[in-house]
Amino acid sequence: MSEAIAQLHQLSVSHRMGHEVRTVVHNVNLTINKGECFGLVGPSGCGKSSLLWVLAGLNGQWEGSLNLLGNDVKPGKPFTGSLRRDVQMVFQDPYASLHPKHRLLRTLAEPLKIIKEQDIEQKIAEGFRQVGLDPALMNRYPHQLSGGQRQRVAIVRALLLKPKLLLLDEPTSALDMSVQAEILNLLNDLKAGGDLTMLLVSHDADVIDHMCDRAVHMAKGHVLS
Repeated sequence: MSEAIAQLHQLSVSHRMGHEVRTVVHNVNLTINKGECFGLVGPSGCGKSSLLWVLAGLNGQWEGSLNLLGNDVKPGKPFTGSLRRDVQMVFQDPYASLHPKHRLLRTLAEPLKIIKEQDIEQKIAEGFRQVGLDPALMNRYPHQLSGGQRQRVAIVRALLLKPKLLLLDEPTSALDMSVQAEILNLLNDLKAGGDLTMLLVSHDADVIDHMCDRAVHMAKGHVLS
């Protein structure tokens, strides 16, 4: 029997807008199993990313039941301990995780210094090679790279912490078609090569079909299938 990495039961997500609280995801029940790539597909605004941000610990405004990697997560409580390391996210816009005024080496080294890793620069160089980037790019700023290169660096940043669950929020939608294919093939290679579970959010059913072992559709805040 497959081991569950994430279990959601009757999970609803809200956004506060001024004095109003608006529910954007309604009563979701999902199980994501170890080692699979699970897809959430649906149009923009259907609640996919809102659900992903809860799983990343970036939105505490939810209710229901959530178990991640054997941890019962509570609404409004930030991730602590191993959970902070074991769940990592790659954003649609890599600028969201790359400081625009810091060289890439500094940005990628900071979380490794916090957990007292050794040989940090060597590990970052290995990460660059893993995603097909020249390690010399570590000394550049984000604006000196192409969009595809920045997204590869964002993937390195997430993988350096050796997560067990990688959350991918429309990771290729800002890229042109040829670069999209490169990034998707890279993610497939990473999945095949390690003990990594992925949750991929996309509005593009072809991307989901290419990448995912299983998927559900979302519309208007509800999981349809």
